[in-house]
Amino acid sequence: MIFEPVVSAAWLADHIGLPDLAVVDVRWYLDGRSGRAAYDNGHIPGAVFVDLDRDLSSPPSPQGGRHPLPSPGAFAAAMGRCGVGDSTRVVAYDDAGGVIAARLWWMLDALGHPASVLDGGIGAWAAGELATGADDPVPAEFSAAPWPTARLIDADGVAALTASCTVILDARSADRYAHGGPVDPRPGHIPGARSAPATDNLADGRFRAPQELDEHYRGLGAADRDVVAYCGSGVTACADLLALRRAGLPDGRLFAGSWSAWGADPTRPAEQGSDRR
Repeated sequence: MIFEPVVSAAWLADHIGLPDLAVVDVRWYLDGRSGRAAYDNGHIPGAVFVDLDRDLSSPPSPQGGRHPLPSPGAFAAAMGRCGVGDSTRVVAYDDAGGVIAARLWWMLDALGHPASVLDGGIGAWAAGELATGADDPVPAEFSAAPWPTARLIDADGVAALTASCTVILDARSADRYAHGGPVDPRPGHIPGARSAPATDNLADGRFRAPQELDEHYRGLGAADRDVVAYCGSGVTACADLLALRRAGLPDGRLFAGSWSAWGADPTRPAEQGSDRR
């Protein structure tokens, strides 16, 4: 079956229940609300919940940021518990237009595993067809593999970049880009970074058309230079990387530590103020 990086609710309705397809609920909230509680109160039938803090991240640290990537073994174990095996296709969703679910998409895609994000998230699914409680998956075998270095960059690598060769995209809101926010270690952004809020990839809660995203990222200089994406903690930056893929542009690299790692290091420079376009 054709499996695009972003799939519609109609596509999922036609394929849900197939033995080689897993639906994964990745709801998570910056304000501390419980994604698990949201899942229990209503989720797409057959979906399994994945905890971003526990399953898709390792413990936070000043060097690694708030959501460092988990070890390959820990991620493989989490996927196996969720019923995702080596041959399982995954559709991830949230209730934020895909900007959270994109983290799981990026992790699987980086490992060469087929994955997609549900366009419009749970809001695109018929409300009367939600399930409550928990769906217990059948454990599966998911092989551990190292995170590919070609898809990642660390703080030292970002510091060594030259603006003439690379565009750095900040997926946080424009206000956090300019001034920081309560969860940020300090105000500002990486010097030379462009403001590219993950929500700018959406229109009415769904991903913009490929040609619109192509124009958007070309306007940011992403068509003729290498791209690095970051955000607060390496989550919503994945939505910018997903949008680049949807636009048909070359893949960018993820700075997983993002501003939570860069900003926690007082030796790293910072800029403040709005993007000067």
